[in-house]
Amino acid sequence: MQRSTAKRVVVYRFDREPVLGFADAFGYLKPDGVEVLLPNGFLQRIPYSEAKQVSFVKELDTGRGRPEQKTFQSRPKVEGLWVEMEFRDGDVLEGVMPNNLTATDPAGFMVTPPNATGNTQRIFVPRAALRALTVKAVIGLRAGRKPKETGTAAAQQRLFPDDSPATPEL
Repeated sequence: MQRSTAKRVVVYRFDREPVLGFADAFGYLKPDGVEVLLPNGFLQRIPYSEAKQVSFVKELDTGRGRPEQKTFQSRPKVEGLWVEMEFRDGDVLEGVMPNNLTATDPAGFMVTPPNATGNTQRIFVPRAALRALTVKAVIGLRAGRKPKETGTAAAQQRLFPDDSPATPEL
């Protein structure tokens, strides 16, 4: 079974109309911009200098492509870096990005918006769109908490019975 990797996106640009379309989840970032397949079948490349954000959305709708909420009301519940991004036009957006430098792309940052259950699920922000990026906090496991165990030792199947010798006899 072959899966589709095309995701619905709304690309917001500085001083221009948003672009609605589809992006290849693994190949939409090109050296010179973001590649979007328009609903009419044409392929459009938007330069990073023009793109403000690429919103990965559930439904293609310009009114619903923007994050419903731009800041967190309380401390985020997911692990990662809680960041505040200031755009060139003075707009501010908070999000959570992976706490892993190898996961960042040279072209920009992928963040989870404050309300990831709304229409906007993820946002790619080009570096060229930002005036500043501030790490507000590192969200991780609280001190003293252990990660959830997936199973118990009792449920673990034994490979050798307890009465078997440590070394086989020849």
